Amino acid sequence: MVFKDFETIIAKVKAFERPKRVVVAAAYEDHIFEAVFGAQKQGIVYPVLVGEKEKVREALRKYGYISEDYEIVDAPEGTCPSQKAVDVINAGEGDFLMKGLIETRDFLKPIVDKKNNLNIGGIMSHFTLADMPSYHKLIALSDAAVIINPTLEEKKAIINNAVRALRSIGYDRPKVAILCAVEVCNPKMQDTVDAVKLVEMWEKGEIPDCDLDGPLSYDLVMSSESAKTKGVDCPWCGDFDLIIVPQMNTGNILIKAWHYSAGAKMAGIIVGARVPIVLTSRSTDTVGKYLSLVTAAACC
Repeated sequence: MVFKDFETIIAKVKAFERPKRVVVAAAYEDHIFEAVFGAQKQGIVYPVLVGEKEKVREALRKYGYISEDYEIVDAPEGTCPSQKAVDVINAGEGDFLMKGLIETRDFLKPIVDKKNNLNIGGIMSHFTLADMPSYHKLIALSDAAVIINPTLEEKKAIINNAVRALRSIGYDRPKVAILCAVEVCNPKMQDTVDAVKLVEMWEKGEIPDCDLDGPLSYDLVMSSESAKTKGVDCPWCGDFDLIIVPQMNTGNILIKAWHYSAGAKMAGIIVGARVPIVLTSRSTDTVGKYLSLVTAAACC
């Protein structure tokens, strides 16, 4: 299935038998409330708000959401709201996690703690899904926020995490581009060497359920005409579903350029855990948080 925009994913999630239970750690922030209760009104999520009970109530009252439908799970002062949120997930009372008003390192600490059993055996990575006016369908990118400088094996895991996420959403066989500065292997450019090795892994079946090519420069990823001009024989140029970037820096700059310079709407979640995790930038607006909730719900 091809998803041309977020509306197609929203329609799919609305058709689920029940709303997904989003467990928000440190639920004190107005933008979080706006996104979560907006998604609730559309039947996409049911909010489970974790934090100091009276502090959560005070925030709900302050921002005008006290009369909405929700559940509060008390995390008394001195306890970690993220650990409490993980406990809710492990008790089978939540479908996915969301970061609230808490430092990222404090939010992630219990998530990566092996005793909490959220890691499914590999690495966790960041997954971006974007609706860009200049592209004919949604396009995903990984990893722009978690793995700073991935090794070859980590790149393989990043691809597999992202492909699983796309297939959970409803993609049949995602088309994956390994992004590099150039489209030929150069022994002095390790990213291009890694790209060739990733294609070899794919050919051996180590990266399943997708089509994959690389190294590819950005113009080839996005334009079939550029591929024809350069004489590159790749049937998926201009029609990729997922871009794998060489380092976090590349991905982070690229998604911010898409948003601020190309008008893209974007969602961002952590994949590779037992449940999806909504972890957005502090500068992410309410629309971005809402679309991240939609994407996480679709991945459940």
